Amino acid sequence: MATAVASDATAWLPTYMLIDGRLVAGQGDSFPVYNPSTGGVTTELPGASLAQFDQAIAASHRAVAEGSWAGMEPKARVEILRCFIDLLNDRAVELKALMVTETGAPIGSFVMDAQIGSPLRQMAAMLDLYLKLPEILENPLPLAERINPFGGFVQSIRRYVPVGVVAAISAYNFPLHISLWKAFAALATGNCVILRPSPLTPISALALGEIALAAGVPAGVFHVLAESGSVGAMQMTTDPRVDMVSFTGSTEVGAMVAAQAAPSMKRLQLELGGKSAQIFLPDRIEAAFNAAIGVCMAHAGQGCVLGTRVFVPEADKAQVLAAMKASLAYAKIGDSNDPATTMGPVISAAQVARCERYVLLAIEAGAKVVAGGKRADRPGFFFEPTILDLPDNKNPAAQDEIFGPVIGVIGYRDVDHAVEMANDSPLGLSGYVHGKDAHLALDVAKRLRTGTVNVNTMMGSAYASSGGHKMSGIGRERGVEGIRAFQEIQVLNLGSAG
Repeated sequence: MATAVASDATAWLPTYMLIDGRLVAGQGDSFPVYNPSTGGVTTELPGASLAQFDQAIAASHRAVAEGSWAGMEPKARVEILRCFIDLLNDRAVELKALMVTETGAPIGSFVMDAQIGSPLRQMAAMLDLYLKLPEILENPLPLAERINPFGGFVQSIRRYVPVGVVAAISAYNFPLHISLWKAFAALATGNCVILRPSPLTPISALALGEIALAAGVPAGVFHVLAESGSVGAMQMTTDPRVDMVSFTGSTEVGAMVAAQAAPSMKRLQLELGGKSAQIFLPDRIEAAFNAAIGVCMAHAGQGCVLGTRVFVPEADKAQVLAAMKASLAYAKIGDSNDPATTMGPVISAAQVARCERYVLLAIEAGAKVVAGGKRADRPGFFFEPTILDLPDNKNPAAQDEIFGPVIGVIGYRDVDHAVEMANDSPLGLSGYVHGKDAHLALDVAKRLRTGTVNVNTMMGSAYASSGGHKMSGIGRERGVEGIRAFQEIQVLNLGSAG
């Protein structure tokens, strides 16, 4: 059983795995879970063993074969999941404390709603959307093909069926949000799910296991297993009894997941890295100073859709950089439990080192540090909010995802040059266009090679999907496409018996 070893541990500290309808202690290697605000160990957690991962896969495979969950009326499944949401809402205060301790998200910042409030609202909306989707659709056969060679009438129907066993591998930055999106969409559509959270933020996922059991999710349908490394995740991505892998994380690991899944032709939903561009058109340049706050205060830059490449007209670049630097004067770096804190830590010491390394690489390639650029002088995993004056889009800080409070500003000659640089990236997850001329802004948005483009706005909705182009992933999450991702199409061709 896990032992809390630091005074900063939250009052509710789930430690048990959910395997085949029972809460059990992990039988694998123990590993520390850190509080990013202090650098201290919150708990030593016994991870799941390979045998326990195998047990979960076997139980899921058996539940799929039995078909009781998939065969349940959609409204009955949704009723259980609504109970799940109600129980999550009942423990929202405790979940918030978990998020502060586990992720370092500041308790009083707007980021906390994205950690707790937004996912709970979106899960309820997603269930409403799911129930509105048709279970079958008729294929639009030409009239001549509706008569078979024997003179009888035929009908061709598309039926949406569950994929089967889904391995859901979540990321550390928004662990509850990401885990819920994967699990709820898969469960609503009749699949069985094995959730494996990031080893950096496993506790909130274990909380989901406790609550799922209380909500009445049947044995074998939902499992939660945490581990110290990646061997369990690799077992899920290679085991032929697993039908689909839904993964959120880096592009490098996503490519490995795809390779591991290929021999058994698993279905894939991959949300991977991003290096999103923000293009400020000349008529909206006065708003560009907000970009630094928007990136650095958004969970210390740990968001894959954040616009970390800012493109402004070359003539306005110096003015924008000065205004951005001034905006950071209002930032308060501090412990995430302090309501006054506006920017918390990054997730780990390794992530601090990554931020530091990319600032040095950027400088070597001609960048100038306008603000920040180094570790914060305090306990915990803190890096200063950083603005880089980048000479071009080839700079390492413009090409690679850093995942920290680091933003780069690049000048453009004209709109065509801005679009060219925005598209000059192997990644394409999200993007932003800011302009008062709505027609021009929309024209620019349509030229960006990215899965989502936000024009003078941002949106996080259960009804609007997101997903990556190029190396940013495969498939979509949220919206109709995010629900259908967990379903296969079966075509039924029906005719009379004669």
